[in-house]
Amino acid sequence: MSDNTFSRFDAADYLQSEADVAAYLTAIMEDGGDDPAFVARALGDVARARNMSQLSRETGISREGLNKALSGSGNPTLSTILKVTKALNLKLSFKPAG
Repeated sequence: MSDNTFSRFDAADYLQSEADVAAYLTAIMEDGGDDPAFVARALGDVARARNMSQLSRETGISREGLNKALSGSGNPTLSTILKVTKALNLKLSFKPAG
């Protein structure tokens, strides 16, 4: 029997470039776009990869508030999502389904 131990996977560790972030969020929207908690958690991954403290300053939302809203168990408002995406230099867009 093997004594393999694995570290916890954190998507934020792999979001190094703008292209990584765009591909990750596109995949999230395709796989779980109907689940707001899934999307919020993914934005939290991006926020952690970028710098949560800086994001807090740019959005005017406390670090604790961002952590809660983007944890997947929070319920962020559209206003919060828009502030976060703008501060992360992301553009929210829509396209026809199907």
